[in-house]
Amino acid sequence: MMLDAGPGVQDARRRMSYRDLEIWKLARQMAIAVHRMTLQDLPKFEMYEEDSQIRRSAKSISANIVEGYGRRRYKQEFIRFLVFAHASCDETIEHLQVLFETGSLTNEDIYRDLSTQLDLLGRKLNVVIDSVERLHLTNRGDIPNPATRIAHLVS
Repeated sequence: MMLDAGPGVQDARRRMSYRDLEIWKLARQMAIAVHRMTLQDLPKFEMYEEDSQIRRSAKSISANIVEGYGRRRYKQEFIRFLVFAHASCDETIEHLQVLFETGSLTNEDIYRDLSTQLDLLGRKLNVVIDSVERLHLTNRGDIPNPATRIAHLVS
């Protein structure tokens, strides 16, 4: 038996986007900030070393959130890509620490700011992963109100 969710619920579902996720917004900001930092604050010899690695890992965070969101209908796939995003966040933190500790990144304010924001993003990703594990239902018939199915993920 198929339940008619009604026009308001259907409109809400159509409007939902990964762009509504706070974690995606923060991940995107971090990707841009890390990219700019590599171009403005690192020595040229890092261009093909840590510079390239940190840009890829930072951009991978938001890309994995987007891909996971696209697969959100399937709980384990959603979680899998959120875990990939978290791993990329940890990788980005590691590259940032190496750059700072080796003296390639000398601006301590930029290092502290990026570290703080990446740490916050990692914690937020953990909350979302836990939330999806607890609250995500893959059987649409079990969802009492389909419009709120993932509303807890949007802020």
